[in-house]
Amino acid sequence: MIKAVIFDVDGTLVDTVDLHASAWVESLRHFGFEVAFNDMRAQIGKGGDQILNGLLPPDVLERRREEIEAFRADLFKREYLPKARAFPGVRRLFEHIRIAGQRAVLASSGKEDEVDGYRKLADIADLVEAATSSDDAERSKPFPDIFQAALDKLSPLSAHEAMVVGDTPYDAEAARNAGLRMVGVLSGGFSEEALREAGCIAIYRDPEDLLRNYDSSPLAAS
Repeated sequence: MIKAVIFDVDGTLVDTVDLHASAWVESLRHFGFEVAFNDMRAQIGKGGDQILNGLLPPDVLERRREEIEAFRADLFKREYLPKARAFPGVRRLFEHIRIAGQRAVLASSGKEDEVDGYRKLADIADLVEAATSSDDAERSKPFPDIFQAALDKLSPLSAHEAMVVGDTPYDAEAARNAGLRMVGVLSGGFSEEALREAGCIAIYRDPEDLLRNYDSSPLAAS
């Protein structure tokens, strides 16, 4: 029986993937590095500690990673975060989970204040039992640390009693390595094929589509 649902946030509950990609492209340009928007967009879903690996030379990352990440974080909060919107149906989905007697947890590798802001943006603060942030894990997705931290907050539930909802192959890899199954949504822009290849056991268009089909989905309580 599924007793808890663990949600990724960016691209799953809030429409921020393009915003994050744009902020990274603008930030890297500020430091003299050109990365195509589509190349950067394909990396969104990883945390900031992983996203630049392979995009910039190792010596640059060693010397300037913290400076670049700090610039990007400030730029995103100032210029891009005000443009973020929740996907339709998110609050109703969380209300359905509450009525079904299940618990809802957010598993984000974003900063704590960003995650709190997203809870308010999606109008789900009163329906979320707990949330993770970058403070809860040494490594971000695709490593499993964030989902393991979410499971810790659900203790004593086991991984078999919880399921993940996410939008990227990085979510699916992290979930799998934490012993969790994942339901995918296409709202983050990754293809159904990519999500299935990463291990998603079911795919829905967006939170509203998941809500519409919840009782026949793998997330159903019984």
